[in-house]
Amino acid sequence: MTDRSSFIDTARQVVLDEARALDALSESLGDGFAEAVELILRTKGRVIVSGIGKSGHIGHKIAATLASTGTPAYFVHPAEASHGDLGMLSGDDVVLAISNSGEAPELANLLAFTRRFAIPLIGLSSKSESSLMQQADVHLLIPALGEACGFGMVPSISTTLTLAMGDALAIALMKYRDFRPENFRVFHPGGKLGARLSRVSDLMHGGEAVPLIAADTPMSEALLEISRKGFGVVGVTDGAGHLAGIVTDGDLRRHMSGLLDKTAAQVMTANPTTIAPDSLAEEAVAIMNARKITSLFVVDPAEPGVARGLLHIHDCLRVGLG
Repeated sequence: MTDRSSFIDTARQVVLDEARALDALSESLGDGFAEAVELILRTKGRVIVSGIGKSGHIGHKIAATLASTGTPAYFVHPAEASHGDLGMLSGDDVVLAISNSGEAPELANLLAFTRRFAIPLIGLSSKSESSLMQQADVHLLIPALGEACGFGMVPSISTTLTLAMGDALAIALMKYRDFRPENFRVFHPGGKLGARLSRVSDLMHGGEAVPLIAADTPMSEALLEISRKGFGVVGVTDGAGHLAGIVTDGDLRRHMSGLLDKTAAQVMTANPTTIAPDSLAEEAVAIMNARKITSLFVVDPAEPGVARGLLHIHDCLRVGLG
C-alpha cells in the first residue's frame, strides 16, 4: 500500500523550496541584470543562447521567449558549435552562456571564440568565481541554494531560477521596446494565442460577400439576399449608403403577418450594433455573446456608417474563439 500523503508532502516541499528560491532571486537582482538588458539593447545582431544538459533545455526556452517578444535570438548547442556552428556567430551578436556550475567543458570552445573575436558574453551561473563568470563581460548570478532533492544532484531549484532569470530578461526587454499585442501576434499567428490576438479585419467577410440592401427594397428581395449570402441577416442602407439597420430572423418572425408587402425599412431593427475592423476578434465574440446575436457588421470609424464587412460567430469559432 502506497502512502499518498507522503507523495503530496514531498511535492509541496519541492514547490515551497523553489518558491523561496525565487524570492531570493528577486532580492538578488541588481546591476548585473540591468547591464545585461542594456548590452542586448545595444546589440545590432542576435542573442545566441547556449548551454548543455538541463541548462541547454532551459536555454532553448529562453531563446524562444526572446525571439517571440521582439529580441532576435536562437539556441546553439555547444557541441555543434565545436563542429561548425561557430560560423553562425558574428561580431554583432551577443552570447548568453548558461551553466549552473560555470564549469561545463562543452562550453569551452564557444567561450574561447567569443574572447577571440570580441563577441560580448553574458554568463548565467550560480558560481561567481567559475570559469564562465571570470570570462563573461556581464554576469547574471543566480543564488546557489542547492536542489529540491536534498542532495544537490537533481537540477530543480537551479533550473527554476535559470528559467525565471530568462523570463525576466525577455520581459524587461519587451517592455522597454514597447512590444504590444499587435507585435506579438506577428510571431504567434497559430494556435489559441494567435486566435486571441486576431483582429476583426482578419476574420470578417468583405466586398461582395457582405449582405446589403437599400431601405426601400421589397422584403421578397431581402429574403433572397439573406438566402444568397448565407449569414441569416442582411444590412439595410439609407440613401447615402450608410448602414441604417439590420434584418434578422427575429425581425422576420415579428413581422410575419404581411411580410412580403413590406419594405426592408419597415421590418429592420434600426441602429444595429457594429464593430471596428481593428478591434480584437475576442472583443467581437464578447459583444455577440452579451447581446445574444450571431453577426456584427464592421464599420470603420474613419468612414462612419459605411459597412465594410460582416463578422459571423462561426468565423470566430473556426479559429478557436467563443
